Amino acid sequence: MLLADNQWEHFAHEADMGVRGFGMTMEEAFIQAARALTAVITDPEKVAANEAVSISCEAPDAELLFVDWLNAVIYEMAIRNMLFSQFETTIVDLSLNGQAWGEKVDISRHHPAVEIKGATYTALRIVQQENGIWMAQCVVDV
Repeated sequence: MLLADNQWEHFAHEADMGVRGFGMTMEEAFIQAARALTAVITDPEKVAANEAVSISCEAPDAELLFVDWLNAVIYEMAIRNMLFSQFETTIVDLSLNGQAWGEKVDISRHHPAVEIKGATYTALRIVQQENGIWMAQCVVDV
């Protein structure tokens, strides 16, 4: 089964924003949700994948791993003053090892809309749907 080019989406949630990723695997859904995270801030297509950053996390279940993954991406964006457009993840026994590729924020080119404070447990859900597609979602605090 093929997925559409946009394998992520946003969903409204009061004053915050929901991010949702889809994929043939849970890893792909996590990657697409991270792209949705970037898209809350700016158009991911405008972010060059020039510099790689390693990201690792682990958790007792898939939902907490997802929140930890997004919060690790948010943390790396904040401390490095970067935006990311490409991601890679491997999940083994609820331990995630990943890479994020991006570049330093260029306000004149990226026009950042908001700053994301963190991923939350609100609307947190990881599920393999009946069609076999994985979906990972939560609300991020902006």
